[in-house]
Amino acid sequence: MILIVIAMTVIKVSERVKLKDPLFIEGLPGVGNIGRVAVGYLISELKAKKFATLYSKWFFPFVMLHDKYKIHLLRNEFYYCKGKKPGERDIIFLIGDCQSLSPQGHYEVIEKILDFVEKLGVKEIITVGGLATGDLQASESLIGSVTDEKVLKKYKKFKIDFKAGEKVGYIVGAAGLLLGLGKERGIDGMCILGQTSGFPIVTDPKAAESVLSVLVNILDLKIDMGKLEKKVEEMEDFIKKVESLQRKAIMDMAKTTKAPTGEELRYIG
Repeated sequence: MILIVIAMTVIKVSERVKLKDPLFIEGLPGVGNIGRVAVGYLISELKAKKFATLYSKWFFPFVMLHDKYKIHLLRNEFYYCKGKKPGERDIIFLIGDCQSLSPQGHYEVIEKILDFVEKLGVKEIITVGGLATGDLQASESLIGSVTDEKVLKKYKKFKIDFKAGEKVGYIVGAAGLLLGLGKERGIDGMCILGQTSGFPIVTDPKAAESVLSVLVNILDLKIDMGKLEKKVEEMEDFIKKVESLQRKAIMDMAKTTKAPTGEELRYIG
C-alpha cells in the first residue's frame, strides 16, 4: 500500500537567508487589524525583503481577484531586515491576508511557522494584536503579556501595561498561540495589544500608531511616522475586501455544512 500524505500547510522559500540572533515579529490580521498595519508599516519603512510565503488549506477556500482578472491565493509572508548598527539584531516579520478558518488549523499553521523560524535561530517573539473594548473612545494605552518573568524585566521600561490577566481572559489566534507553543520550545515572547472598539471591518489607525511607537522604541529605530495615515488608506481597501469575502464564504459554507459562526471566529489578536 502506498500512503500519500498531502501537506496541509507549506512554506515556499524564495531566498535562503542567514540571520544574526533574529527577533521574530508577527502582525497578522485581527481585531482592528492593528498588527497588520503596524508591522506592515515597519516592513515598508525598513524596506524589508520578502523571503518566504506560507500557504495553507486551513485558510478560507477562495482566491481573490485583482485588477478584474488577476488571481491572488490567500497567504502569509515572511520578511527580513538586517541590523545596520554593530551588535544590532536582525528581524523577521510576518504579515498576511488572514489566519486559519478553524481551531485545529491554527495549531498546525502556528507549529509550521515555529518550525521555520526556529531553524533560522529565533529565540524571541513579539506578537501584535488588538483588544476589543466595544468603546468608540478606546484607551490609547497598550496591554502586554509575556511568557516569562525575565521577559517582563526586559520590557517593563516601555509604555506597556503588563496587567493583561486582569483585562483579558485569553488571546486567540496567532498572537497568543505563537507565544504559548513557542514557550514549550524554550522561545521567549511578548504580546502587545492595542485597545480598539472591535467593530467588524474597521481598521484602527490610532491603536496601530500606539503599538508602532512602542515597537520603534523597543527596536531603537528612526522611522517617519508621518506616512502612516496614507499607508492605512492603501491597505484598508484590501483588508475590507478580504474580510467581506470571508464573511460571504462563512455564510455559503453554513448553508451546506456546520461552519464556524462569526462569534466563534472573533478573537483577540
